[in-house]
Amino acid sequence: MEYSGARILIEALVEQGVDTVFGYPGGAVLFIYDELYKHSDRIRHILVSHEQHAAHAADGYARSTGKTGVCIATSGPGATNLVTGIATAYMDSVPLVAITGNVATGLLGKDSFQEVDIAGITMPIVKHNWIVKDTAELAEIVSEAFIVAKSGRPGPVLIDIPKDVTSNKAEWGRSGGSGAASALNARSRRLSARNSRKTFGDADLDTAARMIAASKHPFIYSGGGVISANACAELKAFAERINAPVALTLMGLGALAHDHPLCTGMIGMHGTVASNKAVQKADLLITVGARFSDRVTSRADIFARNAKILQFDIDPAEINKNIKTDFEISGDIKLVLQKMLETLSKYYAADGVTGAASGWHDEIAVWKTKIPKAHHRETKLHPRFIIEETGKRLGPASIAVTDVGQHQMWAAQFYPHKRPRAFLSSGGLGTMGFGLGAALGAKVANPDCPVVLFTGDGSFRMNCGELATLAAYKLPVIVIVFSNKTLGMVRQWQHLFYDERYSESTLDRPPDFVKLADAYGLPACRATDEKNFIAALDAAMAAAAAGNTFLVDALIDIDEMVLPMVPGGKPVDEQLL
Repeated sequence: MEYSGARILIEALVEQGVDTVFGYPGGAVLFIYDELYKHSDRIRHILVSHEQHAAHAADGYARSTGKTGVCIATSGPGATNLVTGIATAYMDSVPLVAITGNVATGLLGKDSFQEVDIAGITMPIVKHNWIVKDTAELAEIVSEAFIVAKSGRPGPVLIDIPKDVTSNKAEWGRSGGSGAASALNARSRRLSARNSRKTFGDADLDTAARMIAASKHPFIYSGGGVISANACAELKAFAERINAPVALTLMGLGALAHDHPLCTGMIGMHGTVASNKAVQKADLLITVGARFSDRVTSRADIFARNAKILQFDIDPAEINKNIKTDFEISGDIKLVLQKMLETLSKYYAADGVTGAASGWHDEIAVWKTKIPKAHHRETKLHPRFIIEETGKRLGPASIAVTDVGQHQMWAAQFYPHKRPRAFLSSGGLGTMGFGLGAALGAKVANPDCPVVLFTGDGSFRMNCGELATLAAYKLPVIVIVFSNKTLGMVRQWQHLFYDERYSESTLDRPPDFVKLADAYGLPACRATDEKNFIAALDAAMAAAAAGNTFLVDALIDIDEMVLPMVPGGKPVDEQLL
């Protein structure tokens, strides 16, 4: 049967299991939006206030579910507004399909109205992109795009579709067309097979097992790759089998429950004393689905200075990129850990008794007690209280989302991270403005889970327009703004390292966030101490139960700091407490 390209796109998305897309219409995608109108019973479209947040919403949808998120924008400025969101997903390995319209094929390359080379612009921040110039190829390109986004190390892809390709007609069928379409179909099958192949053997597993069995102070450094691979159960079993402490990256929070006896908490610049000291004393560092980010290693030349390095990662490009390994296994983390557990049975008793030195866990237990005081400044309302109380009240089914800055690190440190895909934050790119769109996407994907956004007054100015989206669709998100009238993390660095020269970091200006929420028809209140924060949280939870977003403007001290902190250029275990 012949369909227009726009109809073929809808059918291809449905075939991939897509139930929701986030976007903003424009001239180059009018045929697509016409088909979305006709097929609104099959695909739900969420109209955002800005294209950047369409990408962030698709990202939040993907992070919280493990599915591939989808966003749509028109050509030119619509497409370029997606770029920050695409880069955010790329840095954090989030599967996302971005669909952009473009001018008709005959106008490409002629500086036509609202034309940009979005394929060229996004080339460094996608796994792959396509410019569709033949309607007959569209269905198979969509199929291939979803394979690429999800297979191997996940990440974003982009499909750029000229307007005439959406209006022209071609044959549609689940088995694909002929000619170019069949060639694409064959390539898709080869790609899928290539990404699912086993890349390591028994000899590799034996070498790794011998390294583990020989260590006295083994230590696991686990990242977001474990969550991406749905390998959290395997990580827990692996850690318990070898009785090794586990530190988590920002992206890895929730891979092991925060209160598990082997969990030492976050590692890196604002990591725990236990994690940062243990990595420096370990004799074997087992890195699982993590990339040795500079925010973790600080001084890479002396990171894990006493340890041999054993790295498991799906992406061979991450091996020996930042830190030289002693041995590595490249492959799907879930499969690697499953096979490691089988292999380790030759070296360890079933009860998990290991060769680790008896005092190793005792030493770590002491380090776990070395934490900054809950109130390291005199203040009526402390970030730790806000975050811990919110986590306690919302419970383990909740999803916490952050923007970027001090509040992000406080949430990483103090929220009770019990499960994977329940802490959504921009790690690699550090995107201010990520939070409200991501919270929107997470709530659409998880309507029965409480969703809370922790944001700063600096970040919230960048995305507050999405309150209109939350109000229009009656999506209940609890928004907690840490209001300190400053760009908090910038001010912290200026205080510590720039002789208190607070250059352009003070935000002594409108808006009043409570009045802003009211302008969008949303309830809000201000909290200045612990007692009225609890009252505000009660009101927020009641509003969420009634289907409304609620904003809490929480006033905190302008000079509150995130501690511990590793100053730039210092070893990771030299922390300011």
